[in-house]
Amino acid sequence: MFKFFTQKQWFGWSILGSILILFTTWYKVQLDVDINRWFEEFYNLIEEALKSPGKISLEKYYVVIFTFVKIAALYVTIAVILDFFIKHYIFRWRTSMNDFYMKHENWQKLRLTEGASQRVQEDTRLFASIMESLGVNFMRSIMTLIAFMPLLWDYSKNITTFPLVGEVNHGLVYLAILFALAGTVGLALLGYKLPGLQYKNQVVEARYRKELVYGEDDPERADPFSVTKFFGEVRKNYFRLFFHYMYFDVGKWSYLQFGVMVPYIALGPSIVAGGLTLGLFQGIIRAFGKVETSFQFLVNSWTIIVELISVWKRLSEFEAKLNYVELINFDEKNN
Repeated sequence: MFKFFTQKQWFGWSILGSILILFTTWYKVQLDVDINRWFEEFYNLIEEALKSPGKISLEKYYVVIFTFVKIAALYVTIAVILDFFIKHYIFRWRTSMNDFYMKHENWQKLRLTEGASQRVQEDTRLFASIMESLGVNFMRSIMTLIAFMPLLWDYSKNITTFPLVGEVNHGLVYLAILFALAGTVGLALLGYKLPGLQYKNQVVEARYRKELVYGEDDPERADPFSVTKFFGEVRKNYFRLFFHYMYFDVGKWSYLQFGVMVPYIALGPSIVAGGLTLGLFQGIIRAFGKVETSFQFLVNSWTIIVELISVWKRLSEFEAKLNYVELINFDEKNN
């Protein structure tokens, strides 16, 4: 799966491409920080204009808006180009896996594996697709934390009093960490059965698909009894998966919906005491949201992580069989 990073022919895409993605993503996050600071300035401007009519000129108002347009235009341009490049990068990764598995000597060892064609065609596609979304989002979350954590830490100097617990220095940072940690651990416990069920799902699907493929050439195969049997296994596993996802989703969506109100609850004493400007309030809410969402990477990505674990297990078994065959051949040559 990771020969993409060790083969010389893919050096330009795997190593240099990774460096380019990291640098560009970091620059994108810095633009996010600029947008966050812009909102703080903009809402302070609005508050000042509402308090003192005529103090802020219309020209100044539109100059501030145009500043956002420039930042946003640059952000959109970089985001589009980066996503385009990442799609090509990931497809090259898939190509490296496909080329490795389909080498004549490798395929002759792997083709007898149950669902071999599915693993080469579908699992490499899924692996590439998941790494595109999950890998990029993980990297983005880390960089967002690096950029926004100092900003939230700085904002936290203005908020020292919290409901129930009283005074806590830099409490917004600790609140974001603890709330995200609680959600991550809680949903991990709720969803611990899902990876195994997702893996089993692909196994029964492969058996059913294989029987149907045989039925295309052999009229004796894919008969009503076999179809009913294999599809019955597919249905049974899907229904189990649906059940376990149901209570997992109850926990996930309840947690995420409550999370929307967490910063507003935490800022309650400061708001009531009049200790915040409108701009500072907006800056804190946006920065807290960025940090909290980054810490909640596992919470928001658990479903796709389950699928990645399933694909990982199937491809690992596939490659393990290749290594096993090579080991047997090595032993036979040396005996």
